[in-house]
Amino acid sequence: MRVLLIGANGYLGRFVADRLLADPAVQLTALGRGDDSDVRFDLASGSPGALTRFLDAVHPGVVINCAGATRGGARELTRHNTVAVATICEALRRSGCGARLVQLGCGAEYGPSQPGSSTAEDAVPRPGGPYGVSKLAATELVLGSGLDAVVLRVFSPAGPGTPAGSPLGRLAEAMRRAMQAGDGELKLGGLGVQRDFIDVRDVARAVHAASLSAAQGVVNIGAGRAVRLRDAAAILARVAGYGGALHELDQGGLRQSIGHPRTESDHGSPAAYPYPDGCGSWQQADVRTARDRLGWRPRINLEESLADIWMEAACRI
Repeated sequence: MRVLLIGANGYLGRFVADRLLADPAVQLTALGRGDDSDVRFDLASGSPGALTRFLDAVHPGVVINCAGATRGGARELTRHNTVAVATICEALRRSGCGARLVQLGCGAEYGPSQPGSSTAEDAVPRPGGPYGVSKLAATELVLGSGLDAVVLRVFSPAGPGTPAGSPLGRLAEAMRRAMQAGDGELKLGGLGVQRDFIDVRDVARAVHAASLSAAQGVVNIGAGRAVRLRDAAAILARVAGYGGALHELDQGGLRQSIGHPRTESDHGSPAAYPYPDGCGSWQQADVRTARDRLGWRPRINLEESLADIWMEAACRI
């Protein structure tokens, strides 16, 4: 199977590439903006015609798009997340290769969810920020393209390679600094949100499975379990061996110990600071479609993902 992977050098793309390269039946070609790509091409500025000519020359059976931007203004996000996907869809429609398209979407397309609920693929998307809007627009382009295509809505990826600027990356960096300075107390804010964390290697497995399947439409990729960020901080402290006290700054500036017993009243309490994905205080994926249509289940637990995040943070100078 000849696969064209777009965005192989990104956070998720690197693990998708590793997964595909481990399959002896896959012949992989990487397309991207970097010098180490097999083919250099900027989807945000390149023409569909140029991409069509390349598709006709390579004739892939599957095109996987892991490219995109998570930060920036609305215009930049639209260029890299929406216009780029429009270019891919138009090129595939013009090409004679007949390739299947696997597009990586995100849980931010859904927007805020009711605390305690699981979000299924038939939920009405209400993205809470420009990133989710740009990714939802890309999903709609794919679904309306008439192509053989599937969109994997990835919830909150974690594990090795997690960006230092992400919520879990910032937690690890704050803990590293505290341990380096010998601080016996770490004060953290905005940990009330609950997210469905899924390891990047499990995401790569899902992409591989989707490329081999006949599934179309939208498929959620998550662990199927929401975890409070303050609980993730407590797990991170344990795997890091941090013996100091963890305190969370609430909205009033008061502190409470992380890992305190939960009560019904704080089950859906809002975060002290906005979580960057625009999804409010709660998000949890319904992953039954991935199980039924892709034969996929998550394998790596959050503790292992956090241990890998910590290992990378601890090695920073």
